[in-house]
Amino acid sequence: MRRVRPGAAASRGGGTSRGVREERALTSVAAGDTYDGRTSGQQPSGEGRPSGEEPADAHRLWHVTLSVSGGEAPLKEVRRGLEQLAHDHPFLLTSRYATDHAEIRYWEEARDLHDAAAVALRLWGEHRQSAKLPPWEIVGLEVIDRETYHQRIAEGNGPLPATPVGVHPF
Repeated sequence: MRRVRPGAAASRGGGTSRGVREERALTSVAAGDTYDGRTSGQQPSGEGRPSGEEPADAHRLWHVTLSVSGGEAPLKEVRRGLEQLAHDHPFLLTSRYATDHAEIRYWEEARDLHDAAAVALRLWGEHRQSAKLPPWEIVGLEVIDRETYHQRIAEGNGPLPATPVGVHPF
């Protein structure tokens, strides 16, 4: 699937500097040669990778906490918007909200942290109109892998388990 930023095909001024409309796709960039010790042109062989480690192109689960904030909005409208977001985005675990801020927690499947963060940073804006969410801005983002999430839970450190699941006031 190809993802394109909304409005990326047209410039803000109504045209591009070259007079041609361009479409810019969001893509991931490989970590490069120094990441796994390969030199340019070498293909991954699986050698040197610890047993059980997934190939670099495998998708992993990432725990996302997205914090948004802005001007006050009626609690009923905030709740209804977050419930619609939970319906539209099925991996949503829990949302907490108040009249001027909210926190959304969910699992995202992505190849790497960069991809998971990119999706998270688009979530609020892309669903703002369809879910009738308040015009708040993203003020915080935490993306951690599944192993780190479970390690933190086992050590008694944040984030707390996402229970109860659903949309709840702070």
